[in-house]
Amino acid sequence: MAKGHSFHIPVMGVGFTIDSPLKLAHLGIDSVVSMLDDILVEKLRKMYCEKLELPYKEISAKVDDFRAKRFTAYLNFLQDQAEKKFEELKNAAVEKGQEFRDYLDLLPDSSEIKTEFKDLASKYINLNDIGKRIKGSLQMGSIDVNIMTKVDKDNYRRGEKLPIEYNDAHAALRGFAESNLKSSIILSAGMNPRLYNYIEQFEDFFPDNDGNIKKKIVLKVSDYRSALIQGKYFAKKGIWVSEYRIESGLNCGGHAFATDGFLLGPVLAEFKEKREELTKSVYDSLIQGCEHKNRALPKAELSFRITAQGGVGTSEEHEFLLDYYEVDSVGWGSPFLLVPEATTVDEATAKKLVQAKEADIYLSNISPLGVPFYSLRSNTKDVEKLERIESGKPGSPCPKRYVALNNDYNKQGLCTASAKFQKIKIDELGEMELDPKDYLSRYDKIVEKSCTCVGLGTTALIAHGISTKTEGPGVSACPGPNLAYFSRMMSMKEMVDHIYGRINVISRNDRPNMFVKELGIYINYLKDKIDETSTNMTKKQEKYLINFSNNLDEGIKYYQQLFSDIKGRFEDSKSTILQELDANLAALQLLKMKLQNQELSPVRV
Repeated sequence: MAKGHSFHIPVMGVGFTIDSPLKLAHLGIDSVVSMLDDILVEKLRKMYCEKLELPYKEISAKVDDFRAKRFTAYLNFLQDQAEKKFEELKNAAVEKGQEFRDYLDLLPDSSEIKTEFKDLASKYINLNDIGKRIKGSLQMGSIDVNIMTKVDKDNYRRGEKLPIEYNDAHAALRGFAESNLKSSIILSAGMNPRLYNYIEQFEDFFPDNDGNIKKKIVLKVSDYRSALIQGKYFAKKGIWVSEYRIESGLNCGGHAFATDGFLLGPVLAEFKEKREELTKSVYDSLIQGCEHKNRALPKAELSFRITAQGGVGTSEEHEFLLDYYEVDSVGWGSPFLLVPEATTVDEATAKKLVQAKEADIYLSNISPLGVPFYSLRSNTKDVEKLERIESGKPGSPCPKRYVALNNDYNKQGLCTASAKFQKIKIDELGEMELDPKDYLSRYDKIVEKSCTCVGLGTTALIAHGISTKTEGPGVSACPGPNLAYFSRMMSMKEMVDHIYGRINVISRNDRPNMFVKELGIYINYLKDKIDETSTNMTKKQEKYLINFSNNLDEGIKYYQQLFSDIKGRFEDSKSTILQELDANLAALQLLKMKLQNQELSPVRV
């Protein structure tokens, strides 16, 4: 059955979409739950069970395999409650009508269900008759989950290292695999062969004879090569990747995995051009995999979806991605942080998000993962961090240890944002006899790390009135740059109407096109990288920066050709877009000249 909506809501942080399926699934809207914080989901399950007067049995940390069991219990709860609300909505199509009309109102005007309803309405006077006929066409939104593959910490019990299946990402995967969900797991943050191999343990990930897959694999990728490599890796195991979710490397929320200068438009064009090639190549590997594993090849033809996300903000951009690049769905993330009917955001953070301008959303180095991370300036978790620094006690108590991945000083791992790790590094600095300027620079890089794994989930606890005694009150927020152009709280209907072009909720007239915005971010990123190597550039850095700048150059030429040739699209903004592309090209040429001068520096090694 075709999807009713042409957009989906990606995972946002840890807590912002943690219960979005309860708000959206019955409306036919797909959303994604983070599978990082088992403590958070256990607290939420307890809260919801008490609120809905449902039986609750605690899954204690003393129970064997508690992490996986907590995720399974929470996902089953989400599934049960979403299905209950969906059945109520379907019955409303027959009995009440208004809830059913609200469901229809959210759908795009081109929706088959909407068209069918209008056709029936012209023939039947009785709404009950229409409801009975159309009831079977309604579709529930998917309750998908996200795992950051590299956040896969080893775990210990009584000082003894547990088997690999108890690692954090492995346990989270098992929690999903053993749940009742029939949905997708989005694997993000790169390839983890050990985790990918573990997926083979669960039959639900394999297609049946008819090509149906109960639990689907979605790969979040930023380029074609990565999709091909990972798709074939799974296929050789007899597992089919059902979706390649293409995300902008830098024009996104949360962690930003920059490409080597490859821009979203050219990347999408390559996927469009090579879609058949990708299908054939991966399917050939699937045949080999099934033969090698002695598994029967599905009789039905297998297909996959290609979706895109990162910085989209207008209905025109939305439709362009669907029509021109032929993607199957478009991800809308950060703007939904201003929609209480879709996401969970505490009141204080919501106010900061509404007021945020471009300068308030910045690419930071605060993530303990060592990956650039979009952060909201003056978020309360950063305020908390600065207060600890000023009091002479930098670092977090690290109550949850999900990112305790550094093993330099402790076999069980330390988080680089933890007080223990930062004290060790600061003590080492003190023994190095550095000049004050160098000492301060290195000190700042140590203490800038923030306890994001806790901070990104706290918003849900505060919003639901749950104690934050363990976590503390600080909230981390990680919106993408696109949020700056949305400046008020919105209803679900307003946001969806904006996506489908029925209304416009952006009051500013200076929002750049999503492709131009991403280009500008990449230009600034390149500038920072060149500045970092201004005094000492290695051969490896030189090669990387030259390749990066050349790829940006090619990307700009692609956009210049695209917007010069395209007809009937972006007519009101085309001249501005072309001017901005020229300006970015000029900025890039200056950076390339600067890079060339640095290449000639005698200090290069």
